[in-house]
Amino acid sequence: MVKTILFDVDGVLLSEERYFDASGLTVWEIIHSDHYLGLAPDQFKTVYRDEEINRIREQVFVQDEVLKLLKSRGLNANWDMIYLTLSDQLIHLLTQIKEDEADQIEKWLTAEINYDTIAEMKAVFSKYELTLDFTMFLEDFKHTTETKQGLLKVLDNIVFDKLGVKTDIFSRKGALWSVGEHASQEWYVGDKYILSSTGKPSVQPGKKGFLEEEIPLAKPEEIKALFSNIRSKGIALGVGTGRPQLETFGPFKALGWLEFFQENHIATADEVLKAETELQSDLPLAKPNPFTYLLSLKGTETSAQEIVHTELPLKNGKDILIVGDSLADLLAAQKMGCLFAGILTGLSGQEARAEFEEHGADYILDSVLDVQTII
Repeated sequence: MVKTILFDVDGVLLSEERYFDASGLTVWEIIHSDHYLGLAPDQFKTVYRDEEINRIREQVFVQDEVLKLLKSRGLNANWDMIYLTLSDQLIHLLTQIKEDEADQIEKWLTAEINYDTIAEMKAVFSKYELTLDFTMFLEDFKHTTETKQGLLKVLDNIVFDKLGVKTDIFSRKGALWSVGEHASQEWYVGDKYILSSTGKPSVQPGKKGFLEEEIPLAKPEEIKALFSNIRSKGIALGVGTGRPQLETFGPFKALGWLEFFQENHIATADEVLKAETELQSDLPLAKPNPFTYLLSLKGTETSAQEIVHTELPLKNGKDILIVGDSLADLLAAQKMGCLFAGILTGLSGQEARAEFEEHGADYILDSVLDVQTII
């Protein structure tokens, strides 16, 4: 009998579309904006119409084929998707100047790529006519067997194959990863919330943000009724999401969902990043690592040390149902020994059914509302 249900958010309760839009805009900005690599400042602005956003996202993620590839490899964090796409395109740009700038490239690629490095690259890039090719990502990654965080290591191999430079800077979340993270937060939360969200001001002000444009994946009142029904049966609720805290609590409160949860059982990316810093471990704690769901289950006041040393699978695992839309969620649930319900409202839609079946999902549901058929 299910006694606890832990929900993912994106692709289950709220649409991922605006996150993917913000991710595409982030890659576009860092490549084109004068604040970053400055390849074509005239092709960048801070306010876009929806059709312009769609066009940029289609180009950056190759009609979402890049996103689908990464999701199929168990990578679920938008910040990692931004980092991989941006880094691969940066390597592609560097290959176009390697004959003339070999020494400079080796210097750049054997140290952290921070804002100063990006400024140096911008100055050098301005001397050349460079072309973009986002389809290179599919060529570079589709023949690899790496999954999850192992995909970051592929970047180091690409650098060696294409540029002849031995490096390990891409396989860890360093300065360049942080540049992408902050820029994406600017796009998502906007100027109004960027300082409270990240503790840092906007690098490029002028962004409204997408916080007020959240799209629920069912009528908000129907999801509210689902939560009420679950609680009425004595079943505990929790959330384990890759979203930051602001982007989780804000929409939940606005939609009238927050009242059904104990706030210390809503685990977000903020707690995961804090734990990674505290533990100083190379082991990523984001999904498919079960850390997020374990923290949701035990409560966010639980120490990171206690969470990572939890004996798995859980002895009461079959009393817990995890509801997610991706392979990363499924893998985390299986490591915990929990039941898993795959929801078909994520990026891959109905196409995810085959993947869920292949990996042994306990339930496959068309909508989060169908969870009530289980309980």
